[in-house]
Amino acid sequence: MSVDSKITNQDEDKIKLSVVIDDDEFEREVDDALKRLSKNIKLPGFRPGKIPRKVLEARLGPTAGRQDALEHSLPTYYGRALIDNEVDAIGPPEIEITSDITNGAVTFEATVPIRPKPSITGHSALEIEIPSPIVTEEEFQAQLDSMRKHLAELEEVEKPAEDGDLLTIDIEGTKDGEPVPGLSATDYLYEVGSGTILSEVDEYLTGSSKGDEIEFEAKHPTEEGPISISIKVGQLQVRILPEVDNEFASQVSEFETADELLKDLRHRMDETKSQQVGMLARDLTAKAIGDLIQIELPEGLIENEIDRRIRDLEMRLNSQGLELEKYLEATGGEIEAIREDFRETAEISARIDLGLRAVAHVEYLDEEEDNFEKYLENMEIQMQMKPEELHDALKTSGRLMDVRADIAKEAALQWVFDRVNLLDEDGNTVDSGILEIKQPDIPDIAQKISENNDVEADDLSDDDLVSEQIIDEDNNDGEN
Repeated sequence: MSVDSKITNQDEDKIKLSVVIDDDEFEREVDDALKRLSKNIKLPGFRPGKIPRKVLEARLGPTAGRQDALEHSLPTYYGRALIDNEVDAIGPPEIEITSDITNGAVTFEATVPIRPKPSITGHSALEIEIPSPIVTEEEFQAQLDSMRKHLAELEEVEKPAEDGDLLTIDIEGTKDGEPVPGLSATDYLYEVGSGTILSEVDEYLTGSSKGDEIEFEAKHPTEEGPISISIKVGQLQVRILPEVDNEFASQVSEFETADELLKDLRHRMDETKSQQVGMLARDLTAKAIGDLIQIELPEGLIENEIDRRIRDLEMRLNSQGLELEKYLEATGGEIEAIREDFRETAEISARIDLGLRAVAHVEYLDEEEDNFEKYLENMEIQMQMKPEELHDALKTSGRLMDVRADIAKEAALQWVFDRVNLLDEDGNTVDSGILEIKQPDIPDIAQKISENNDVEADDLSDDDLVSEQIIDEDNNDGEN
């Protein structure tokens, strides 16, 4: 056996691996090492890379090749030992060479921090509050009115302004007497209550009338200290919404009758809200499982998750043609500050992961082979590989254990979700059977929850209820 490895000691938070590399195996590494070294050495009468081993050892010393071989090959042998012994490492090892490296077989021990396996209780009796998946008449009417606004006629009236009214205004923002970029415009059509400029603008425009001149101080979201705002109010217009009839239906959709339009709108809103509430319910269930894990997390586990988020950030920047270093230079940011920003959400993600693994273990879901075999069958078709080839490829790459864990975690989340008590805002039980839920990958769930650790049952707004607006809206389209 060229390389032999085994676990010699195991604690709750770490294990010790013993690895033996036999003499023949290591000699091949030494040969490769000496070839590398010879490329950088110039000796009279020899071409670079072609210096005989004995000559090199005489020049560099008898152990130079073995030392270089050890430095280059150790990570590979360590990685192979992790895979062969199915070690779930969460951080770098402490390596100790336990043999004489000057000759013969090489042995080393690796003390490896491993993922904790906390116990879990209470997962079969979770209670989660979610929004009602039923579209209310108010939500339906609000969406319908949003469509009607696109064909509304504007009528000038004289009255105090209120939410929804359209004012033509001249606005100027200054700081220390100098104009503030983006806060000056003339004949600007503004909808009162829209909040698209500054919150104070709506406050002072409410109740105003044509000809009013308003001055006040406001807090700019990106400027230090107060800024001065002056507004001159012009004409006030109200929308005259069209009737929902067949003509309206044909103008805003592919339907010829109002009945068809209303039926389709309600169907799409029901479907969209059911999907959104379903995914939110699943997300909140995952977060609740993570909250059941009360142990102090190993620093290595959190750092691994932060590293993953940094890699994701780099990939997103690269897709936009940016590099992380240049991005930090342009924004004045520091990598350590970004890592610290990620820390809280990384811990949430890690707790979800541990919670799902714990559920899978106590409910024996990690011992079920059916889901794993189905996964392999699908992958075999996609990758056009034979079963044994795929299995070997996953094991060699170190992904086999990860795949099994991901499948078990997905099964764990579904197991808990099937038993969770879902309640709406009024305390009424919600039948999970009416929710439409797309089965996401477990890593995506953990990431989503951890990136939005304040996710709550009221996170859905009326504007989210329809996935596709029949007509796109603009903030200031000069309605007619």
